[in-house]
Amino acid sequence: MKKALVIGGSNGIGLAIANNLVNKGYQPVILDRCEPSDDDLPDGTYDYKYCDLLELDEDLIRSLAADEDITVMMITAGFGRVADFEYFHIAEIKNMMTVNATSILQILRIFYDRIKSSSRFYCGVMGSIAGLMSSPMFTVYAASKAATCRFIESVNIELEVYGTANRILNVSPASFKGSRFNGGQNNLELLSDLAEEIMGHLLSSDCLFIPQYEETMKAVLERYKNDPHEYGLHSYEYKKSSGRVFNEYRVVIGYISGSFDQFDVETLNLLRQAKKQCDYLIVGVTDNGLSSLSLSDRKQLINGIKYVDRVVDAEPSISEALTKFGFNRFFIADRLQGTDSINESEAFFEDKKVTVVYLDN
Repeated sequence: MKKALVIGGSNGIGLAIANNLVNKGYQPVILDRCEPSDDDLPDGTYDYKYCDLLELDEDLIRSLAADEDITVMMITAGFGRVADFEYFHIAEIKNMMTVNATSILQILRIFYDRIKSSSRFYCGVMGSIAGLMSSPMFTVYAASKAATCRFIESVNIELEVYGTANRILNVSPASFKGSRFNGGQNNLELLSDLAEEIMGHLLSSDCLFIPQYEETMKAVLERYKNDPHEYGLHSYEYKKSSGRVFNEYRVVIGYISGSFDQFDVETLNLLRQAKKQCDYLIVGVTDNGLSSLSLSDRKQLINGIKYVDRVVDAEPSISEALTKFGFNRFFIADRLQGTDSINESEAFFEDKKVTVVYLDN
């Protein structure tokens, strides 16, 4: 059976490509954080496996790379938003670069023996026109896509030198309708023609496909090439008036505090629970003078845990912690805080835009 891998295949253009592959006689393996609905793809026409590019499952990717029945791979996963750079928290920057660039390069590296081989292997990645020019108010997204676009351009030269006929296709569109990227809904009818075009270029082992190139994008790229500064100013004003700007932070910042003088598996599980419920986890370590470990040692211990993004000295009061760290989710665990502290927390946050979350011990 012919099989294909579609990473990000439950939504938007990835879903349309998966549907196109089904019509071409392939059994797509869809990797995504959620499974397609039965209305989008009939049950039995595809295989689904959970995959979150923020926490890349290398074993899963290696097992798929070893499946010789898979001869097509298209990576469409990615996200971005329109906002001035100052409204991007460092957690969102890290996540966007990870999903749009780092994890994609890691997947391609794991599959590289297949791509580099003399056997035909068809591979493509969803880039963006934003990765080929300046894109103010799309700064982080553009940076992530530029990294991916430049990588594909560079590695395709290496593939040519090695003598293989295989290439990695860079699909770099502007905006298009029918996906959830800009807050829309999946619409396969609107995406089917684009999916067919992408598959045509993919199966031809092309290196670059810019949809609507002759009709629109050729002139846009020329304008950018002729005067990048003027184009950038125009791009900024265009986005500003588009109604898509979201100049607010879009992350969940979590905070938890404790002495952490009895660090064990239960404490590790608490931190894991907390991280699953926020984008950026701050851990405050208290100095109660009772621990056999120094405050510095305990902070180093917590800092070595992958679920923790930042370790700080715990502030004397909840009010001071909120003012200093600006969190919007406060985690409580009996084994880290006493009953009096818990009651104080609930009362304090009643009129604050902070969610109190109890963790299982």
